[in-house]
Parts: sequence; structure tokens; C-alpha cells
Amino acid sequence: MRTFDYAQLAKRHWDSEMLGLVAQIHEYKGRQEQYLQQKPTELDRLIELAKVQSTEASNAIEGIRTTNTRLMQLCTNKTTPRNRDEEEIMGYRDVLNTIHESYSHIPIRASYILQPHRDLYQYSEKGIGGRFKNVQNFISATDDSGNSFVLFTPLAPYDTPATVDAICDSLNHELDAQSIDALILIPTFIHDFLCIHPFNDGNGRMSRLLTTLLLYRRGYMVGKVHLAGKKDRTK
Repeated sequence: MRTFDYAQLAKRHWDSEMLGLVAQIHEYKGRQEQYLQQKPTELDRLIELAKVQSTEASNAIEGIRTTNTRLMQLCTNKTTPRNRDEEEIMGYRDVLNTIHESYSHIPIRASYILQPHRDLYQYSEKGIGGRFKNVQNFISATDDSGNSFVLFTPLAPYDTPATVDAICDSLNHELDAQSIDALILIPTFIHDFLCIHPFNDGNGRMSRLLTTLLLYRRGYMVGKVHLAGKKDRTK
């Protein structure tokens, strides 16, 4: 099994541009805390908007779509899913709501990561929710001639549970130690999670949900997705 020691990140030299961006995010976090005190109602409105936008954007990346009207109805529990895409949108909505409401009570452990994955597929008949992969998966790409090739081979299924445990243990240790900025540590963990690709399906969506969870647990409360120029895909 591969080993993961995120303490090594503290020994690396990071370029000034990235450190500047991290510092800027910390500054925005400070402004957010002021906003929490001054305009809590407005912040709640922004959070609800961000939840809808996040649900749409994260699923659209995977080719899972519905109309804007249906999306709003699904996110506000005013309708039931009509097809497979809407089933998975509903699952994502539920997991995101759980994170928003209970993030401080969701530890970063392999057993707990299985629970949101189970809920992600609770409306689906795929039968894969809440289980690590049982077949080898591959990350493929297509060249300019249309030929498909394997770009990357993730970890084997038999190595997956223990390795997810390992990255969670290393992450939690370094977050507690506070020797590495969380804004460097969290994306490193997510990168390793995606390299493991621990599920048969839903890895991308789970990585984005875990990012939200981890940022919430570190006090970054508002996520905003810019979806400019969108048109309603009704009809």
C-alpha cells in the first residue's frame, strides 16, 4: 500500500503567486465573518443560492442535467425525479444539505465518506451507493484522431479501503497540528482522493462535496459558483 505523509508539505517551497492567493482567501474569510455578524439573513440567502448553483454545476460536469425550472423544483423539494439524471441531482442535493446542516459532526473517515456516497445514490437503482469500487477503473482520454487511450490507472480495488483510511488519517493529523495551511492541505487531499478514484461512479461529485465539507469545517462558509449567461433548458 502507498504511504501518505502530508507533513512533508510543510517542507516544500511554494511560489509567491500561490501564497498570495491563499492570503487573499484568508482576507475574504475575515470579511465573511464580519458579514455573518452584520447581515446574517443576507448570508443565508447567499448560501441557499450557492447550494442550487453548486448542485447544478457539479452534476453538469458529469453530463447530468435537467432544466432550470426542474432544478429549482428539485432543490426546494417541490417535485420528484422523472429520470435517472434527476435521481442523481436529488441525491446530490440531499448530501449537500446534510453538509450544510451538520458539517461539524461529519468526521473525515473512510466509513463516514461511504455514507454521503450512499445518499448520493439513494434515489438510483444502480446499487452502487455506499460501497468502494469492486472493479478496476481507468481514466481515459481521446486524441485528435478520435482514438481512446488510458491516461491514468487509479489504485486497485483491493488497496482502496486501506488507502482511503491512510489519506484521512494523514489529513486529520496535519489539520490538528496546524503546521500546514488548510488551503494547501485540503486540495492535496482531494487530489489524492481523485487519484485513488475509490468508487465505481460518483468520484468527481464526491470530491466536490468533500471539498465543501472540509472548507466548512475550517470556517469557509460561503461557496459561490458563477453560471453567467445561462438559459433555461425547458421544453
